Amino acid sequence: MDEQSGGFGTGSPSTGGTGTGPAAQVGVVVPAKDEAARIASTVAALVAVPGVAAVVVVDDGSTDDTAARARAAGADVVRHARNRGKAAALETGAARLAVLDARSRAAADAATDDAATSHASSTGRPLLFVDADLGETAGNTLVLAEPVLAGEADLAIAVLPPQSRPGGGRGFVVRLARRGIVRATGWTPTQPLSGMRCLTREAFEAARPLAHGWGVETAMTIDLLTAGYRVVEVSCDLQHRVTGADWRGQVHRLRQYRDVARGLAVRRARRAAPLRVLRRLPRRVALRSRP
Repeated sequence: MDEQSGGFGTGSPSTGGTGTGPAAQVGVVVPAKDEAARIASTVAALVAVPGVAAVVVVDDGSTDDTAARARAAGADVVRHARNRGKAAALETGAARLAVLDARSRAAADAATDDAATSHASSTGRPLLFVDADLGETAGNTLVLAEPVLAGEADLAIAVLPPQSRPGGGRGFVVRLARRGIVRATGWTPTQPLSGMRCLTREAFEAARPLAHGWGVETAMTIDLLTAGYRVVEVSCDLQHRVTGADWRGQVHRLRQYRDVARGLAVRRARRAAPLRVLRRLPRRVALRSRP
């Protein structure tokens, strides 16, 4: 694992297994928009893994039958009437898992012999964010839960292998995100835009409000590292649908670039604000001390 905490740490990603049996349970959030072709296989792969307490699919304004197929595959589905973006979908999914956790906590209180479940519910289950297009490989994301459940990390980020089909991008967004993270924290991520992440409920709350849209991953990494949380990267055997080189793919990349740049700008402003206050402080004090 490549661990980072508070701006320090080097190494290379560890190689995990299939992640088929963490002792405690995690709650899964799958943001989805127009993913009818793959959502059923993604959900089926996740619900089949021991240790998954619930799979919540947030249908972010789909125009196809994503919601129906996710529900039929075993997911708890929440639907946005209109597209609100990835960050909003993650927030909605995490809120729904909190409701499900409360129900689980009530059940655990009634069955006091299940101490492990009671503890997991009372502390808030770790959250596992999974992209909707992973299909049958989605179950492999459970390896991300291992360092979080073991107390070794607050956030675990997936590092994907080379994909079966190359993408059509030139890496502009990746370089922008990586450079922004390095400048803000001193840590160099392998895949700064990776959406497969597992984090504690405490870390999730610390990262809120999430940055808008596609800037959520980059901003989350910066916010948690600067707050002193531990971040690791874990290799995961995942395959997803890569964005092509057609005009739709280029529009998607422009939106990604816009959202990442916006998130980085907000965080630069936050870092600069205390410096501006300090620079002005002596002048203000001097003005007050004049007769």
